Amino acid sequence: MDLGSLALGATAGIAATLAVGALALTKRVRRLRQLEERARRQERLAELGAMTGGLAHEIKNPLSTIGLNVQLASEAINDSALPEEDRALLVRRVETVGREANRLANILNDFLRFAGRIKLAPTETDLRAIVEELCDFYRPQADLGRVLLRSDLPAAPAIARVDPALVKQALLNLLINATQAMATSDSTTRELLVRIEPPNPVPPRGPRPADAEFASIHVIDTGPGIPPERHAEIFRPYVSGRKGGTGLGLAVTRRIIEEHGGRIDLFSEPGKGTDFVVRLPVAGPAHESGEGDDDAARRTVLDRLFKRAESA
Repeated sequence: MDLGSLALGATAGIAATLAVGALALTKRVRRLRQLEERARRQERLAELGAMTGGLAHEIKNPLSTIGLNVQLASEAINDSALPEEDRALLVRRVETVGREANRLANILNDFLRFAGRIKLAPTETDLRAIVEELCDFYRPQADLGRVLLRSDLPAAPAIARVDPALVKQALLNLLINATQAMATSDSTTRELLVRIEPPNPVPPRGPRPADAEFASIHVIDTGPGIPPERHAEIFRPYVSGRKGGTGLGLAVTRRIIEEHGGRIDLFSEPGKGTDFVVRLPVAGPAHESGEGDDDAARRTVLDRLFKRAESA
């Protein structure tokens, strides 16, 4: 072998090594950015949770008092000697106050669920049981909305490490959202399908390995569909297409799924219905206590802040 060939081979080897190193460094930088962003999001939510604790207490007490006094006022008006027409008018007005107080209480509860810290209690769970229980619970409400609720479950167990109560809450929000969307549709066919797909690898959107297995739960409706330009914004807080809605249902659902290390995908076209796909990692959340990566990312951020302060 001449020196030219040897040099060429060495150069190629060095180039390949540098390429591999650059790829590893790029992945590490991307990972670090993801951790920092997650840490910033967790810190913002922690601040919101701390601030809203006292606020919730201050608001809930007056709302409870209003509700009690509305009930007492209605009873007193009905027992009064006022003419029937006057009594009916006053009762309607008092009941309006009661309804608005209840609406404010619901808005407050939704906000607390969104802003507060979510603590998971994951266990090995058959997702089929979650869907069956949820459908049994929600079917009367679907019947009231003239919606046919069905489930399509695999014959084999679909086991994943999840918090059953929180996953059920996330799916319930999707069922409610779908029912309300179909209520505004002119279609005479109102169907709601909950389907579980067996675990399979899903292209990752974050620190999960590429071969990580995810179980998918579809919530499919025959409603009016969602325009493409609204696909991203409907998951943002206080964005609602329904009059009187808090706009936090889908935001809470996304938070619950992301806390599990999963994600929610949306497939929809106007006039063709909507398919929300909840993807949950079979292995469970990467850090059940909410620590781990978040703490590492926080330490990274704090180290950078201290270095900046020292150099200033």
